[in-house]
Amino acid sequence: MEPVTLRTARLVLSPPADDDVDAIFEACQDPLIQRYTTVPSPYERAHAEGFVEKTRGWWESGSEATWAVRVDGRLGGMVGLHRMGTGSGSAELGYWMAPGFRRGGFLTEACRPIIDFGFSPDGFDLVRLDWRAVAGNEASARAARRLGFRYEGTMREALVNGAGVRADGWVAGLLRTDERTPQAWPVLGDV
Repeated sequence: MEPVTLRTARLVLSPPADDDVDAIFEACQDPLIQRYTTVPSPYERAHAEGFVEKTRGWWESGSEATWAVRVDGRLGGMVGLHRMGTGSGSAELGYWMAPGFRRGGFLTEACRPIIDFGFSPDGFDLVRLDWRAVAGNEASARAARRLGFRYEGTMREALVNGAGVRADGWVAGLLRTDERTPQAWPVLGDV
């Protein structure tokens, strides 16, 4: 598939580009990104260069779609639909935001049109989106809940970060037919 650019009131969502390498490298020095995602640790500039190059191939093959979240022209984070190449009609939503772009509502604003595109017959025509995060990553879980994902459980020692550290993982799902009203998540203290 050809890369797609999406826009919201405050954001431009477009494929990562060579000009983003320095900002990606800087963002991925954040200990929380290294703890809660699969980025290599330690994270080197060559990793950022390789990531940008890989995203081009993912778009071309249709296996993944990654968008850079741009706020006033600055790279604020990444959102992607992963594991699409299986023909199952499902994908996994993944994301990270650089420290200076957290708590401004940018993540949920970026994810909504990406989710819409993922489910759209004019997009990827998906039926289901999965979300996974290291158990305890409440910020990611709160974002997924706001997006309408339903908490489905905990997978024991199922996730491995870029440093090779294994951890329990929380899982949630969103169906194309689901209402996107936030639901209770027991791991966030909702009952």
